[in-house]
Amino acid sequence: MKKIIFAALAVAFAGLAAAQAPTKVGVIQVQAALTATKEGQKAAAELETRMAPRKKELEAKQAEIKDLQDKLQKGGLTLSDAAKEDMTRSIDARTKSFNRDVEDAQAELDQEQQKIINMLGGKMMQVIDKYAQANGYALVLDVSGQNGPVLYAANQADITKEVIDLYDKTVFMTQPAAAPAPAKPAAAPRPAAPAKRP
Repeated sequence: MKKIIFAALAVAFAGLAAAQAPTKVGVIQVQAALTATKEGQKAAAELETRMAPRKKELEAKQAEIKDLQDKLQKGGLTLSDAAKEDMTRSIDARTKSFNRDVEDAQAELDQEQQKIINMLGGKMMQVIDKYAQANGYALVLDVSGQNGPVLYAANQADITKEVIDLYDKTVFMTQPAAAPAPAKPAAAPRPAAPAKRP
C-alpha cells in the first residue's frame, strides 16, 4: 500500500515539475542582432574608418585604369601601334595589380569582420542565455541563415529586438562622458576703497 502511495506521489511531483519546465520556443536573427547592437555599430564604424584609406587608394587606382582605357579608346586612331600596345600592356598590368589589391583588401576586411563577430558573439550568447532563462524559453533557434531548418516562425517568437535591448543595457559600456571643464575661479572681491575723509 505504501509503495502505491509513494508511486502516486512521485508521479504527481513529476507532473508538477514538468508543468514548470520552460516550454516556449524563440527565434533570433543573430547576425542582425550583432550588427544592430550599439557595440556592433561602434565596431563597424571603427572598422570602416580603419579601412577608408585603403578604399581611397583602390578607388584612385581604379580611376587611373579607367583614365588609361579612355585615352586608349579616344586616341585609338591617332596612336601608333607600338603606343597602343604599350598602353594596353600598362592597362593589363595595372588591372592585375588592382585585382590583387582588391582581393587582399577583401581578405583583410573579412578577417577583421570575423574578429568582431567572434568578440561580440560570445557576449551575445551569454545575453541570449540570460534572456531565455529569465523568460522561460526552452529553445532559441538562430534563423539568420536562409537555408536553415526553420521554415516558419510566428512574429511573436522572434526575440531579436529584446535581446539587442538587453545586450545594450547589460553588455555595452558607453564611453564615460567627458568631464566638464573646471570652472574658472571666481575673481577675488576687490577690497573696499577707503572711505574719504572730509
